[in-house]
Amino acid sequence: MGADPEPMIQVEGTPSWQERRVRLMNRWHARRAAHARPATGFVSRPEPRTIGTLSRGRQFVAGNFLFAGHLVEAPDTMIWDIAMPSPRFEEEVHGFRWLDDLAAVGTTAARQRAQAWTWGWIDRFGRGTGAGWQPGLTGRRLIRWINHAIFLLHGRDSASSQAFFSSLGAQTIYLGRRWQNAPPGMARFEALTGLIYAGLALTGMEGHVEPAVKALARECVREIDAGGGLPTRNPEELLEVFTLLIWAAQALIETGHDPEPEHEDAIVRIAPTLRALRHADGGLARFHGGGRGVDGWLDHALGASGIRPEHQNGLAMGFARLAGGRTTVIVDAALPPSGDASINAHASTLAFELTSGRRPVVVNCGPGATFGETWRRAGRATPSHSTLGIDGFSSSRLGVVGLGRGRRGEVLYDIPRDVRAQPSSGPRAVRLLVGHDGYAATHGLTHVRQLTLSRDGRELTGEDTLGALTEVDRKTLQRRMAGAQFHGVAFSIRFHLHPDVDATLDMGGHAVSLTLKSGEIWVFRHGGPGRLALEPSVYLEPGRLKPRATRQIVLSGRVVESACQMNWTLAKAQDTPQAIRDVVQFADDDL
Repeated sequence: MGADPEPMIQVEGTPSWQERRVRLMNRWHARRAAHARPATGFVSRPEPRTIGTLSRGRQFVAGNFLFAGHLVEAPDTMIWDIAMPSPRFEEEVHGFRWLDDLAAVGTTAARQRAQAWTWGWIDRFGRGTGAGWQPGLTGRRLIRWINHAIFLLHGRDSASSQAFFSSLGAQTIYLGRRWQNAPPGMARFEALTGLIYAGLALTGMEGHVEPAVKALARECVREIDAGGGLPTRNPEELLEVFTLLIWAAQALIETGHDPEPEHEDAIVRIAPTLRALRHADGGLARFHGGGRGVDGWLDHALGASGIRPEHQNGLAMGFARLAGGRTTVIVDAALPPSGDASINAHASTLAFELTSGRRPVVVNCGPGATFGETWRRAGRATPSHSTLGIDGFSSSRLGVVGLGRGRRGEVLYDIPRDVRAQPSSGPRAVRLLVGHDGYAATHGLTHVRQLTLSRDGRELTGEDTLGALTEVDRKTLQRRMAGAQFHGVAFSIRFHLHPDVDATLDMGGHAVSLTLKSGEIWVFRHGGPGRLALEPSVYLEPGRLKPRATRQIVLSGRVVESACQMNWTLAKAQDTPQAIRDVVQFADDDL
């Protein structure tokens, strides 16, 4: 894997004074809200729906703070006293998701820390200071405070309770004035859901409910397309938005309010899309900045929606799903996100992931943002995905632009113009024919990939073709060949393996045997002149301290004429039974 060697295009963005102005306006409104008439208690309180992780909660109790890829070990230390190693770390702390984890532990020690850190935030930042006064973070924090109010208020005196409700009221008033400033997408959905939660739950805040409900409906229309997808094409972000919409709808219904039709319709549209993006093991496909999601989260959200499963025809948010037996293959089969929506997007066109039962086999490296900017850029490049790439180039390029509201980001600026997908099915197999022209402008080459999965899920067959399709493309290819002294255009087809897969070269280097923890054995073979190798790779998994080492199968070759094709198969070994009782748990590796 690696980032593009080409220089980034630098595009002049919004002047930095606008970014400072946004922060100053947030702080000014926060300080105004702190002096407004506060809430005094609950009118009603939604059932706690946020789900924490027991292991993370225990880490916090022990004084180990892991956020944004940084571990700070500070036993018996107030969370606000630790040195924040990065802005992303600080924002995650101010978002209070860690409250879910402490509540999952539920011990006296966990409660004491939750209470000390919550009232510590009120004392230090409740008057409008600190990194937490952003609309998206405020919405996230309000949801947690309201969800875990009983856990937090247990044993507290009246003065503490008054300070708690005063802060809730101030944050609600601030959010009512500033939610529009949240960037469209996830941050705005969080802001509006938090505002609905607080308006329904707190005394004197009822006036915020109706405007927030109508605004949420407008966001559903603007951000969620007819097929139940987001502009970012990030599966994990879609799950987060889906969860927020369900929480907001349930809170409204429980208090005698009706969600807007656009809100309910969005939930109905998203559910089948998420089901199509679900691997056989219950995790999400890892594309465009999204991870697999917390274990069980996807199934829990789909169950809470109450929407009956439906068969998804065609693509789901631009992804194709092939399923046979206990095997799933999910392919990025559409144009990448563009503009503001591509700030976390990857150059992953035509990449796929394969899962067999409970075991991921072929994966993409994943989002590297939690490990720093270098890993973030590397994770976005084509070589970090299980697809074909021309050596030294990605199918989309990265460039820095201004995003408005004082924000700057690195977006995909040079993406394929045409991506076509043609799924089909027969009695013995399901197929996908897909192609993109992301290399036509630079090399005159179009990548066409055909994948065929047998109905029993035992064999995936692939054909990858690079070809110059038009006279203009052939001339471009000839110029590129001349520049390379007619040695050809080098390319590599990569198959990144999950860290739990044990891979060994076999048959004199002409095949790769893959042993899964379930006991299944898969064998990779290829046909044609390509060179087969096993090389190092990484698995970028949020929530860990560092990338996990793994391997990748690399099939490399050169285009020396107007076209080149590579054929390959990934199949279960003949003596691997159709069904294996898979009871081995994932190894509890060190973070």
